[in-house]
Amino acid sequence: MTRPNPLVLFDCDGTLIDSQHVIVACMENAFARHGHPSPGAEAVRRIVGLSIEEAVTALMPGADPHHIGPVATAYRDGFRTLRLSGELQEPLFPGARAAVEALDAAGHLLGVATGKSRRGLDAVLALHGLRERFVTLQTADTHPSKPHPSMIVTAMAEAGAAPETTVMIGDTTYDIEMARAAGAHAIGVAWGYHPADELRDAGAHVVLDRFDALAPYVAALFDGEKAAP
Repeated sequence: MTRPNPLVLFDCDGTLIDSQHVIVACMENAFARHGHPSPGAEAVRRIVGLSIEEAVTALMPGADPHHIGPVATAYRDGFRTLRLSGELQEPLFPGARAAVEALDAAGHLLGVATGKSRRGLDAVLALHGLRERFVTLQTADTHPSKPHPSMIVTAMAEAGAAPETTVMIGDTTYDIEMARAAGAHAIGVAWGYHPADELRDAGAHVVLDRFDALAPYVAALFDGEKAAP
């Protein structure tokens, strides 16, 4: 019986693209617009990866629930305004394109599981010419927030993959916990928003510090060999 092609899922913000500054700026502007004190850049970085309402809730502990929706809407509006004006900067991390292309060329099925909206993800993939590389795209629009495993479970169903042949690549503990909850492999990356030791504690099988190590590690992982980071 032929073994199915492995499914390699990427987080977006903090893993594929470097959007830290725009996320922080849009969140701080959304808070200010509604008269709330700034949550601070470090606090905002900690919640990247969550769905927007979940992120705002985490940044406003104990707040009246009626305050969450307007701040979340202001955040989305800020992002949309920047995108429409052409001022939105969401560059790929160095080596991201080459890694995606190498994994695609190796015959792996590729997907994205992100807290971004589908509109935002489509715009990023179109900007960088990567849309055709991915067979499944899972976003916050249609799923519970990470670390709920819904995104990975749905991606596996769409791609015809199994947990043992699926790996999630992400920069936050939410990504790692989501992967483990779905029974999939979990690879952390050290260039994103959560420290490497937190990713390991959350259950990452390995934490890589450069993109060029990714394709060889994935190849070894699914060949049943012990891979070195």
